[in-house]
Amino acid sequence: MSLGHIAWTVAGGAAVLLVVQWGYLVVVLVWEDQKTRGVAYYGLSLSERERFKRALRLHARLLSPFVRLLGRLSKPDLGRASFRFEGVAGPKGTCSVETFRQATEYDPRPGDVFVATQMKCGTTWMQHLVYQILLRGQGDLAEIGQALYAVSPWLESIKSVSVADAPVVGTEHPSRIVKTHLPARLCPSSPEAKYIYVARHPVSCFASCVDFLAGNMGPFCPSLDVIEEWFCSSEMMWWGTWPAHVQGWWDRSRGTKNTLFVRFEDMRSDLATVARRVAAFLDMAPLSDAELDGVVTKCGFAYMQRHQSSFEMYPPHILAFDTKLFVRGTADRHRDASQGAAERIMAWCVDELKDGTFPIKDMYPVVEPPSRQGLHLGAG
Repeated sequence: MSLGHIAWTVAGGAAVLLVVQWGYLVVVLVWEDQKTRGVAYYGLSLSERERFKRALRLHARLLSPFVRLLGRLSKPDLGRASFRFEGVAGPKGTCSVETFRQATEYDPRPGDVFVATQMKCGTTWMQHLVYQILLRGQGDLAEIGQALYAVSPWLESIKSVSVADAPVVGTEHPSRIVKTHLPARLCPSSPEAKYIYVARHPVSCFASCVDFLAGNMGPFCPSLDVIEEWFCSSEMMWWGTWPAHVQGWWDRSRGTKNTLFVRFEDMRSDLATVARRVAAFLDMAPLSDAELDGVVTKCGFAYMQRHQSSFEMYPPHILAFDTKLFVRGTADRHRDASQGAAERIMAWCVDELKDGTFPIKDMYPVVEPPSRQGLHLGAG
């Protein structure tokens, strides 16, 4: 057999292998999507969810060489992972134009409690805080292995219990806890519903977004400079830019009595005080010392990290099947960004808000010196 014939045989075999791997990847992606829509994943028991993750982990390992190859051959592009609805970008897969439309057309019911944030600003934490307050510290999600997203719907997503099927929580003020990242102008409004908005330091938000993208995109994750451009872009940033998002919800909180504005940093420094504010806002009778202690303990970093299978912020997928609830659980993630990125982001935020009413210089007056190395992207 000639060398040329051998080369063609090897090339043909490699081509067949690539086609087989591509077909395998497509089948796994379809299977994964079907298994994580609605409550197909979050409605499972803890043991069933772990079984699914083990199967997904096996597929991911078998496909990892091919996926890494695709990552090297492709140019990371967050635009391809996005869609636009009424001038606002959203992430494909988790949401869609249709789910955004359905969310904006939703008619809030009396007793709905919306937990609204820009992404990576404490949404899951506040959802659980509201859940525990409504149950006066007796919520048992972790103890029974139930997932938060089997109880609390994500309004504009396809990856949680639907709003229509969501259970009410509590007996004093039976409520449905509805998560959303929608900007204030798109979030459905009703005087009979309540809205809790959580803001986080913009550079901390950026640092957490970097971790999120690295963990979810793996070898397809773009570089830090591309992520910074995305974060600061009104055309690309999912759910809108940090300044626009915060300004919209700040104005809403100033103009209505049914919107509470909370800082992530205050939750981290004094969760008990925030819990009392939220309880009063929800018209709950004051929590006893024992009830407050139960709320604070179950909503603490250590407890939620220990039981993070109940608080997964998104279902597992082929690039992320061992996700972590928090990276560090601190309020000063802005110190992880490089000095240059922190200064650029803060200057941009201040400039974007210069004609608005949000008091950014009072809320976030100083960016502390960043760590020596700053953020880095690890392999997914």
